[in-house]
Amino acid sequence: MLHETSRTSQICPRITSKYWLHVSTSQLKHLNTRRIKKFLHSISTQARLSLYTQDSLSNHPFQNQNSKTNFFSVFKMWAQPYRKSADVEVGARPLYPMMLEIPELRWSFIRKVYSIIAIQLLVTIAVGAAVVYYRPIATFFVSTGEGLALYILLIFTPFIVMCPLYYYHQKHPVNYILLGIFTISLAFAVGLTCAFTSGKVILESVILTTGVVLSLTLFTFWASRRGYDFNFLGPFLFGAVFVLILFALIQVLFPLGKISVTIYGCLASIIFCGYIVYDTDNLIKRYTYDDYIWAAVALYLDIINLFLSLLTIFRATD
Repeated sequence: MLHETSRTSQICPRITSKYWLHVSTSQLKHLNTRRIKKFLHSISTQARLSLYTQDSLSNHPFQNQNSKTNFFSVFKMWAQPYRKSADVEVGARPLYPMMLEIPELRWSFIRKVYSIIAIQLLVTIAVGAAVVYYRPIATFFVSTGEGLALYILLIFTPFIVMCPLYYYHQKHPVNYILLGIFTISLAFAVGLTCAFTSGKVILESVILTTGVVLSLTLFTFWASRRGYDFNFLGPFLFGAVFVLILFALIQVLFPLGKISVTIYGCLASIIFCGYIVYDTDNLIKRYTYDDYIWAAVALYLDIINLFLSLLTIFRATD
């Protein structure tokens, strides 16, 4: 305890001199030594954080000469037994072991990314519903030459926009404009895919996609809290996607029937489930605060591809 006291005094003598001014030996005897050390370590940490901030020091409750009551109220608060909080963010608990950044900042980044994804999904649902329920749109795309050319353009537009989006994903407001073009073009492609699918199959795919995404997201947060790392999945998932693309090309050139389509859908579903875990783990640990657009694009693509894979399975077995 003496070591912790001297350490705190060396770090910030202005604070520690007033801390110990009102502490008597008789009052310290009633407190547990381990809790005293814990409290001193907290004082040391807070002193390091506010050493060069004059305003925070001047507004600190212990800077007041009449702060004896405040000191012992806080001291007794630290002497109370530890209780787990129901809210994850209240206690500023780290999202994973050895987390060096401030948890509140990472939580704000995560909320921002999921807000962008929610808006993207709402736009996709709105555009897809318009294409499905307003039949002249789907008829125009499949029955006319201009519509077919526009459909091909809509399919390749997301791939074209991905290049400038990756380059400008940290530049506002260009990143939001490119993200809007990317989302709307992909939503039209998804809507045209659903336009010639029964409502039962679409509903089953939506329900299963929602359940899988929520469960995998919660699992990844739970696993990261306990020290699991899913960064090793990156090379395997990249290789699996490459194999999936080759499988799709073979399927286009040499159709193998419903069984091969079902196998393709199952493999794609497993791969994109892995990508949801991988990208969520990157969202928790590796993306910087300026990468919110790219993180949203990655998870949005995972969700859309998982939905299309499940749609392929249910449509082949319907």
